[in-house]
Amino acid sequence: MRSVLITWLLCLIFSAPARAADVLVFAAASLAGPLDEIADGFARETGHSVTFSYGASSSLARQVAAGAPADMVILANEAWMDHLQGLALLAEGTRRTLLSNRLVLIGEVQMRPPVGLTDLPGIIGNGRLALALTEAVPAGIYARAALEQSGLWDRLQPNVVESDNVRTAQMLVAIGAARFGIVYATDVVQERRVVVLSEIPEDLHPPIHYPLALIHGADLVAERFAAYLNSPLARATFTGVGFGVVEQ
Repeated sequence: MRSVLITWLLCLIFSAPARAADVLVFAAASLAGPLDEIADGFARETGHSVTFSYGASSSLARQVAAGAPADMVILANEAWMDHLQGLALLAEGTRRTLLSNRLVLIGEVQMRPPVGLTDLPGIIGNGRLALALTEAVPAGIYARAALEQSGLWDRLQPNVVESDNVRTAQMLVAIGAARFGIVYATDVVQERRVVVLSEIPEDLHPPIHYPLALIHGADLVAERFAAYLNSPLARATFTGVGFGVVEQ
């Protein structure tokens, strides 16, 4: 009787429909939220699930270079995608620029705008200015470029506290550990404990672009999700939180 039951269970297992293939996407931390919403829509329409590994673009690129099993990468910096392309890890013809973004100066929610970058030396005192890592993380690299272009980096550097990604930098302001921060405009949409004090002029830093590419070996489901990121639902989701959609 026991052997019959085991045989029946094995037949049931091996005759069951195959599970929908997953797609593993390594994505910049600033994309968390809208990408999850888009993936939910993709799953409803196709039956295929998407899993995300969020982090700093620099860290994600290094993981992929070390052999992490990503199907797709969406970074917040062209240079890190150039790095992966130089290692011949990208599937040919799949790289494209998906989105754009902007930098903003933020403060604690009780602050009143406008406050510009040039105001900071006179009002920051012993307070902290939260940035993502300025030598590696795109948001930090862009922020430092803006401060240097404004002639403020040397004056404000003693106040700078760096974190491993842009969402963490924003969190430092949200919890009162820093008076000010420089983050992406899209991050503030999802955080009610901070206020935008001013937008940072785009001519003070390199363009903020989000390149996408499939990794060698990615299957048709990953290709399908890459195409889905240009769908009306996806575009509306991105623009709804402040991203710019780059026309193909």
